[in-house]
Amino acid sequence: MLRERAYSITAFVFAVDLVLVAASFAIAHWLRAQVLPAWGLAAEAFYPFEAYLSLLPLVLVIWGALLLRSGEYRSHRTVPLFDEIWSLSKVCALAAVALTLTVYLFRIGRPPLSGLEVSRLWIGLLFVVSFTLLAIEKVGLRFVARHFRLRGYNFRTLLIVGTSDTAKALIEAIERHRYWGIRIAGVLREAGGASGDTLAGVPILGRQEDLLELVDRTVVDEVIFACDPADNELETRLLRGLQELGVCVRFTLSAIPEAHGAARIGDLDGIALLSYSRTRGSHVQLIFKRLIDITVASSLLLLSLPALAVVAVAVRLQSSGGVLFRQVRCGLNGRVFTMYKFRTMVAGAEADRSHLAHLNEMAGPMFKSQNDPRITRLGRFLRRTSLDELPQLWNVLLGHMSLVGPRPMLPAEFEQLERWQRRRLSMRPGLTCLWQVSGRSKVDFQRWMQLDLQYIDDWSPLLDLKILMKTIPAVLSGRGAY
Repeated sequence: MLRERAYSITAFVFAVDLVLVAASFAIAHWLRAQVLPAWGLAAEAFYPFEAYLSLLPLVLVIWGALLLRSGEYRSHRTVPLFDEIWSLSKVCALAAVALTLTVYLFRIGRPPLSGLEVSRLWIGLLFVVSFTLLAIEKVGLRFVARHFRLRGYNFRTLLIVGTSDTAKALIEAIERHRYWGIRIAGVLREAGGASGDTLAGVPILGRQEDLLELVDRTVVDEVIFACDPADNELETRLLRGLQELGVCVRFTLSAIPEAHGAARIGDLDGIALLSYSRTRGSHVQLIFKRLIDITVASSLLLLSLPALAVVAVAVRLQSSGGVLFRQVRCGLNGRVFTMYKFRTMVAGAEADRSHLAHLNEMAGPMFKSQNDPRITRLGRFLRRTSLDELPQLWNVLLGHMSLVGPRPMLPAEFEQLERWQRRRLSMRPGLTCLWQVSGRSKVDFQRWMQLDLQYIDDWSPLLDLKILMKTIPAVLSGRGAY
């Protein structure tokens, strides 16, 4: 689904925005240097475009920073178009003011801008052109997004708790705005709630008490509590359970039990909502994380093409079977994807796993064995050097995985996790993680799960960088790799 590629799309949109700002830079110069003088609206004398090019990096930094801080890259599926365009106009106006002040300060005897008379008319044209191009882009993107959402792509799955008038209003608002891309999986009845099998055409799947069990076996992105807090103890327990799972929780303002997590106020078609989420990191930071994923993964894939070819030939010559090993793993919020690795075992090894349970050296649902007889001689070398995981760079580019994040599990392994452990899926799985740089198979299962949740709770771009730097010596040492 397009949802799995959301951060990739956001990163792409940000890159397009910068290209449009650069184009606005050139167009504004052309208008000031040629068009306006030809119409008699400005003086003929003007600095050549080459002289102004020294300002382009500054313009990109100012516009880019303000666009990122403005919230332009948050989900706008429920935001009115006018509000988005108005916000964009303020960004461009503030950027033009910031550029004017910066140029003025630099001109006080400071290179490289000293000596260059920057036209205030040109800055005004830059504001107008950049706002126009960016606004046209945002309108176009909105229509494209609505086109795909109406056809079932890029949707979020929602559960509503409560059968109140507010719950009914939420359902009707979502039905009126199908282009939001929100699917309602069902409704849960609160104590003393309305009778019947449906609410506004949406099936009632059970009682409020069944919420955690339902989320355990269903892909759910968000839960909205739209009921009066008649039982604070129950709702607090449900909220904590959902936070353990990493599911985003929203409350209508009449239903707020005691909770912990990042709280955000929002609205859905004028209905006020309070959101709680345990996942750290701002939207801007997550965009930056995805940009790093794309840049590093694509670069490593290109640089490692010779190594990929050599390993592929070696795997093919070592034993019969395919070069790549494909396996279904659990990704963000339980979505499944196909993970790729170089094959390190004999063909048909998965069928023999049940007969080797006595060799498992890892407590919990995971299977790890240093003396696994299915691993080929070449496979042991590939695992020790982590070369078998190079194809997962393709999973990173596809948006299934990140460079850093909890290692992806098999669906059967995930089903055996305790609820508090399942929150590890609230962030995209990664190639490396705290477990990977802490000894890998030398770390017991409980500690592994604790390290994953510690990563989620403490996540920042700096932590990702530290883990990536520690991964290099961990891979070279081969400690705990089997």
